[in-house]
Amino acid sequence: MSTDSSPKIQKSAKQDIFEHPDFYGMDDLLTEEHKMVRSAVRDFVKREISPFIESWAENAYFPYDIVKKFGDIGAFGPQLPTEYGCGGMDYISYGIIMQEIERGDSGMRSTASVQGSLVMYPIYKFGNEEQRNKYLPKLASGEWLGCFGLTEPDHGSNPSGMTTNFKDMGDHYLLNGAKMWISNSPKADVAVVWAKNEEGRIHGLIVERGMEGFSTPETHGKWSLRASTTGELVFDNVKVPKENLLPNKSGLGAPMMCLDSARYGIAWGAIGAAMDCYESARRYCAERIQFDKPIGAFQLQQKKLSEMLTEITKAQLLNLRLGQLFNEGKATTPQISMAKRNAVEVALNIAREARQIHGGMGITGEYPMMRHMANLESVVTYEGTHDIHLLILGAEITGIPAFK
Repeated sequence: MSTDSSPKIQKSAKQDIFEHPDFYGMDDLLTEEHKMVRSAVRDFVKREISPFIESWAENAYFPYDIVKKFGDIGAFGPQLPTEYGCGGMDYISYGIIMQEIERGDSGMRSTASVQGSLVMYPIYKFGNEEQRNKYLPKLASGEWLGCFGLTEPDHGSNPSGMTTNFKDMGDHYLLNGAKMWISNSPKADVAVVWAKNEEGRIHGLIVERGMEGFSTPETHGKWSLRASTTGELVFDNVKVPKENLLPNKSGLGAPMMCLDSARYGIAWGAIGAAMDCYESARRYCAERIQFDKPIGAFQLQQKKLSEMLTEITKAQLLNLRLGQLFNEGKATTPQISMAKRNAVEVALNIAREARQIHGGMGITGEYPMMRHMANLESVVTYEGTHDIHLLILGAEITGIPAFK
């Protein structure tokens, strides 16, 4: 009797023929490198993700071999320097990569953006040269998978209330606590963990797989991001070497800087999901015949498509300008919040409208809308909820924080 419990993944016979909408000629504002990067990642998604993603999602299966493949195409930390095995690209290229991967699936983009923005970025930005050389090349290549430990069971939108802590034991630190809703954690080789020292100051620590007392239980029963792996981080008297403390920045501002980088990637990524839903609806409107003509001939369907394209175009322009600001070192947290919040709202609305255009077929895995819709319900919540981003903007506008 076979003991193989792995799911039987089926390759879709349906060809991925996606072409991105560019109503305002944004391609004219991109460099040749930007377009080459987009073409390469789009081809990768069509080859390595699209044929399998519905089966992966249906079976709640994380294809671990995708990690090395992401490394091979430079999807991990593409905006970090080449001397550490990274891409040395600009932030617009990084955004485009996230857009193309999330067009395939939000869970796949989460895997890549957590690695690049929440694990590699803090090691590069807040670590020392020894830490950069030890971890970044292996993370960039996909040899190692990383995760980011900030959210706790009782502290989500209020990370400053965290209870995970570490004590100085002389020759090492002793780490205790737990983190929850951590992308990549069940398979991660390293975790960048945020914890309070004995004075209550937040620091980043690099925790490695195999350290005694460190475990990563997997989260089951997800109806969203089913093709990615999510879990907890549990620290029970974990001895962390002192050289694993990130030395160059402490305080809550350090993990918030990481989240700014990741939220930027989400802004681009969510519009990738929106474009996938829009393109599916546009094609379906030309193919589906009712009352002796394509449903695209009816005014209500044209209204839906027109509004979808308008919102996608607005978000594309917002994201591009934000990318320019990132390249210039001028992007602010409220600007990033505006783009993240806008992109996910646009994507959710488009997924729902596109599902309606497809009628009953829209609830099946023959089309991507229900998967995108379910995924985006996570994206609208993580790395700053929809409401929290509104309040970040509100505090910027009024000068009055409304968090307390």
